[in-house]
Amino acid sequence: MGKQLVNGFGLSMALLAGAQIASAASAPPLSQVKVLRVESPGCGFESIAQGQEQTRCNHSGANIRVYVLEVGYGRGAHVGLDGFEINGTRTPICAFDNGNLTECTVGKHTVGYMYVFDLAGKQEGTFTFSNTSTNAPGNTLSTQLYIK
Repeated sequence: MGKQLVNGFGLSMALLAGAQIASAASAPPLSQVKVLRVESPGCGFESIAQGQEQTRCNHSGANIRVYVLEVGYGRGAHVGLDGFEINGTRTPICAFDNGNLTECTVGKHTVGYMYVFDLAGKQEGTFTFSNTSTNAPGNTLSTQLYIK
């Protein structure tokens, strides 16, 4: 996955508002992957609900971004739109004592990652994300969303 700078890192962290995890133990196995939001110039930010299979808004056009939350440690995400690889960025996230996720600061333990994927001109299709835990139980988690 390409390492690119993403403008609006603070905005990405704002997307985590309300997201929680059960514990902040070090090196946790993957426990959750979820598309949080889809962003486009025509629709702005669309929050994606648990179990939602497609976007409500028609995001067609250039500059579509997909925000994915991954809780735990994975080996290397596999990401695509209709089978074509998509590049993005990965930013570590940490947890407050109450379990709410936040941007990492010095001395905090990373509990997962916020990914931001740029569809690079692709305009619609099935977005897929999967990753396998780096440690026991070695489980693979995945999510998909049809972006219209």
